[in-house]
Amino acid sequence: MVTKQVEFINKTGLHARPASDFVMLAKKYESKITICKEGGEPVNAKSVVRLLAEGIGQGTKAELAAEGPDEEEAIEALAVLVASGFGE
Repeated sequence: MVTKQVEFINKTGLHARPASDFVMLAKKYESKITICKEGGEPVNAKSVVRLLAEGIGQGTKAELAAEGPDEEEAIEALAVLVASGFGE
């Protein structure tokens, strides 16, 4: 299992478009991928509904975790997407 701490920097947080981008990227990987907001429970990072329900706003810190054959690539790609601010 690989984990990485990230911080959501985009002004609008994880609303519909960034959540969709995140899920589309996560689904490219075979690994099981979860995201856990500080103080929360891990949720399936391949579900737009679950991500939106987390209410991730600007400045939210979370832990990405992946377990599977491509776990390192998955975490790195998702961390880069989050760090980019989703192009906003």
